[in-house]
Amino acid sequence: MIIQQLHDHRVVLVNQDSFYRGLTAEESARAQDYNFDHPDAFDTEQLLECMGQLKRAQPVNVPIYDFKKHRRCSESFRKVAGLFSFCQVNASDVIILEGILVFHDQRVRNLMDMKIFVDTDADIRLARRIRRDTVERGRDISSVLDQYGRFVKPAFDDFVLPSKKYADVIIPRGGDNHVAVDLIVQHIRTKLGQHDLCKIYPNVHVVQSTFQIRGMHTLIRDRDITTPDFVFYSDRLIRLVVEHGLGHLPFTEKQVITPTGSAYMGVDFCKKLCGVSIVRSGESMENALRACCKGIKIGKILIHRVGDNGQQLVYHKLPMDIAERHVLLLDPVLGTGNSANQAIDLLIRKGVPEDRIIFLNLISAPEGIQCVCKRFPLLKIVTSEIDYGLNEEFRVIPGLGEYGDRYFGTDN
Repeated sequence: MIIQQLHDHRVVLVNQDSFYRGLTAEESARAQDYNFDHPDAFDTEQLLECMGQLKRAQPVNVPIYDFKKHRRCSESFRKVAGLFSFCQVNASDVIILEGILVFHDQRVRNLMDMKIFVDTDADIRLARRIRRDTVERGRDISSVLDQYGRFVKPAFDDFVLPSKKYADVIIPRGGDNHVAVDLIVQHIRTKLGQHDLCKIYPNVHVVQSTFQIRGMHTLIRDRDITTPDFVFYSDRLIRLVVEHGLGHLPFTEKQVITPTGSAYMGVDFCKKLCGVSIVRSGESMENALRACCKGIKIGKILIHRVGDNGQQLVYHKLPMDIAERHVLLLDPVLGTGNSANQAIDLLIRKGVPEDRIIFLNLISAPEGIQCVCKRFPLLKIVTSEIDYGLNEEFRVIPGLGEYGDRYFGTDN
């Protein structure tokens, strides 16, 4: 059901059943006496090898198991592409590994980002097995029931049910639980909608794109836009980024009484907060921050570029109690990341904990994100769009040009 709802080529399904060990001729002759639901029935080493290749973005041949002949089809394979990486194109971003014993081996569990246990009534499990084994595997009902009583149910009690404790999500009523299935589908769609850098660095947050946001980006990136229009649409976009950034601040629950006399349980804003702009383009973001946070204190940091590979801290003016505050660091463009690192390093030297810094910008270059996140993994970055990269002159492409000059009208 999840695969059908997603209907996305970036999602691949791998069945644990594909990795059954082939039976010998003698075992195949009396397959009804073989316990297919025991962990030893699977070639776990090959499963691990297959999953490892997928996670390394390497194509892999997934075997197909013939349950009528009780062996792998020697010439039949299903070609599957691996997870996305920077050297792999047209690859799968999500792998769903399905099977009744996928939680049994810790090595397999360690490969999983989310573990889901589908809990279904025993009668339904038996009915499904009878239908599957008689229709798809050519068996008679008596042999299915015999195998169920001797092997399947004991194996479920011994191996499958105990693995339930490893699940992150338990879905009662199986596929009939449409609410749970929809939630999982939505979670996967969210992951698929993330930029690939957000998967590598979970502290990077991109404002969810809409036609309005794309439209504003189109306008401010246009070199022929007038300065008043550039300022107007930049301010709109900055406001969205600031609001998104504020959503990552801690909160406390607060109850108020509404005009109807009813109680409303809400949240209280973070009190200890300040903004710090990297002069001068960062100053363009100050008005939006003041509009969102009444009376907020704002500090400034001036960094002078020395060539392309380094910066020099020239000036800073910060609130005296900045070490006690959460800091919103403001700069519309994250390019190489060198200036940002200088500013962040200063804030940390002033006593601001790294995990209390949120860096807000309109566009980010992948090189800048990597530079900042590798050095400061606890800091959060909030941006409205991640661009392609930097050119030979270390300018963001497609970029916004010299943002400060365009915003303040000094580009002529």
